[in-house]
Parts: sequence; C-alpha cells; structure tokens
Amino acid sequence: MSDVNVDKADASQDQPTPGQGDNGPVAQQVASFSELAQQGHTATQLDLTAPPVLEVENLKMYFPVKSSGVVRRTIGHVQAVDGISFQVPKGGSLGLVGESGCGKSTTGRLITRLYTPTAGSMRFEGHDLAQLSNRQMKPLRKDVQMIFQDPYTSLNPRHTVGSIVGAPLAIHNVVPRKQILPRVQELLRVVGLNPEHYNRYPNEFSGGQRQRIGIARALTLNPKLLVADEPVSALDVSIQAQVINLLQDLQKEFEIAFLFIAHDLAVVRHFCPEVAVMYLGKIVEIADRESIYRHAHHPYTQALLSAVPDVKQAAIGGRRERIRLEGDVPSPINPPSGCRFRTRCSLAQEICAKVEPPLLQIGKRHKVACHFAGELGNHPNTPVTANLLGVDHQGSPTAGASATELSVGPGYEDEWYDVKSQRMVRG
Repeated sequence: MSDVNVDKADASQDQPTPGQGDNGPVAQQVASFSELAQQGHTATQLDLTAPPVLEVENLKMYFPVKSSGVVRRTIGHVQAVDGISFQVPKGGSLGLVGESGCGKSTTGRLITRLYTPTAGSMRFEGHDLAQLSNRQMKPLRKDVQMIFQDPYTSLNPRHTVGSIVGAPLAIHNVVPRKQILPRVQELLRVVGLNPEHYNRYPNEFSGGQRQRIGIARALTLNPKLLVADEPVSALDVSIQAQVINLLQDLQKEFEIAFLFIAHDLAVVRHFCPEVAVMYLGKIVEIADRESIYRHAHHPYTQALLSAVPDVKQAAIGGRRERIRLEGDVPSPINPPSGCRFRTRCSLAQEICAKVEPPLLQIGKRHKVACHFAGELGNHPNTPVTANLLGVDHQGSPTAGASATELSVGPGYEDEWYDVKSQRMVRG
C-alpha cells in the first residue's frame, strides 16, 4: 500500500526498492530478512549478567465458556495460557513463538494487564502485576507498554498523530500541556518520522510509518518493558528490517527490555538472544538462540524450524527436509491428557498420554518439555524422564520409586539433567 498525501521526501525512508510492494514480497525480491537486517545491525547478543526485569511463574488464563439460554452457566473453560514460566532480562529480549492460537498474544495482554490472569504471578520490580487492582496498576503502566500487531487498527483513525502519541503524556501528567507537542515531535523524530506530521491522520501514512507511530506511542512514557505483539508481521521484508533495526537502536539507547511475540523465526533469531516456544497454552521449549536454532530437542520446535524458508539453500537447489505435522491443533477447551502435542507427534507413546512432561532443564540455558527429548534424528526410544518422575516406560507408577523434585521456576539452575547420560550434572 503506497503513501497517501505524504510528501515524497518524507516517505522515502519507508519506500520499498523497485519491484517490491509496501506490504508483501513479490517475485523480484531475493534478499532474506536476516540479510537485510544485518546491513544495519548484527543480531542482538545475550547479556548473562543482566538481572531479570520480569519474572512470570505458573501464569494461567482461562476464559469461561457459557451455555446458551436464559440462564447462562459456565460449562467449560478455554485454557488459553496454562501454567507458563519465564523471565525477561533487563535491557534484553525474549522471543515468544508458536502457531496461531497457542496463547502468545494472550500472554502479552496478561503482562500489560489488559487481561487479569486466572492464576500465577508476574513479578516486575518488586510488584506482582497479577495481584494489583486497576488503580494500583496505573503508575506502573508507564513502565510496561505494548506495541500492537496491526498498525491499521491499533491507531484511532479519528485522532491525529499528535493526539495519539501525546495521549499517554496527558493521562499520566508527565509534562505540562504546553510541552506535550514538543515532546511528541521529538518522539516522531526518534522513530524516523517527520516531526511536522503531528497534525496528520493515520490513513495518510504507509504501513511501515503507522507502525513507527505505534512505537512512538509506546515509547512516550520511557517504559522499562515493551511487549511487542508481532510488530512487523504486516509489513514487507525490507520494511521489517528497518523497523527491527529501529527497535534495536531504541533498546540500546533506553535499555528497554522486550517480550517479542512473533511467528517469523528469522525475525526472532535476529532480535532475540533467548526464545520460548509455545504450543496450546504451554511452553514446550525455552533456550538461548544457539540451543533453539541448532540444537532443538522438542519435535514441535524442530517442525517449526523445518518450515523456515532458506533463501541460500533454495538458490543452490537444496532444501532441508520439511517435517509435516499430522492432524489439527486440539481444542483448548478440552486439551489432550498428558503431553498436549502427543496427538500430532510421531514419537508419542503410552507415557505421553498418562504423564505430562515437565519443563526440564537439560542444559545451562535450555529447557524442554518432552519425554523423548533429543536432537533431530537422535530421539531416544525410551522416555528420558521416567526415572525422574518415578514411573515406568508406559507411564505407570513404579513400586517403591519416588519422583525427583524438579525446579519449575522461571530461571535457570546451576545443575541440570543430561538427557544422554540421564543423570544430573553441574556446570
């Protein structure tokens, strides 16, 4: 979609190269996202010394399902998010990936308290966001902001850019009213837009520019944590690279932490040093970038990675083998017993239906929830979790055996379970 009533000189920053559209790739486009992004910045690196700014533990969100009729009763619950735990480091980025409907966006809205969680905790700078009332949340909303997925519907078409970006300043009384406009113009300049366009409306901008407006609005109150819900999914690849590079610049300058929700694994690989994979409301694998992309142990993660297009391999005529999942995603109202992925997993055995696999730490910064965890092509024939859980290979309790107490918190321990030797190791 091209710009409407935007000066050519001002719109050039978001204009695609010849042969490309503003919101979708065409035949002439051959560069991948990673190649375009690395023209501006290298991939974000992990800071092992950074303390967590957000710790989420056993977070749940169940939406009630009501019966029809005059007297509406609750007949079930949609288990959108069911007991997830993770942490986001200060000034760092955690990527949250998975299929549509797995609970990613619900997680983001829980952290920003657009939803009130059913259970669990969200600790942010000494506050449990899950327990605060709306009044108690108001001063903290300055520190936790959100970039929404759709740049076309997240901006009010009846308001000017100046009123959209300046609204948080007026609501929180951050600056005197006379200083709101200069602050708005400064923010527009920071995100690469013309400061003089504060009096224009969203429909006068392209998709990439609208997303920059959304980013400016999220930055208005100098947040410490930004939840970015697929901020570049509606944009062309070249514009995606510009916006991601912009977010990297802002992260370095203002030390902003990101929970980056996306389904594009190439974008996540560039922006996020750590990645969590969700399936049907649960985290099935979480690890640093290297472990996820090169040494994934969960069959669902491996299937996702196999679907990522590889431009270089396609150019030389080689392609990695695609792992095709059978069946449909089960209903979150009535998820499968045990492992939720077992109905689509080629490795599933009887234990998968009887016992839910724990999110087990198998490396220094690597956790996975699978009874048959292993690298692609090297999955074991017998469950690696049986001894830990005190069950036999079919999932039935073993006489005289007791389950090992496992850490289920959001962080990582100095001791973990080595799946090859099936014993605890310390590193």
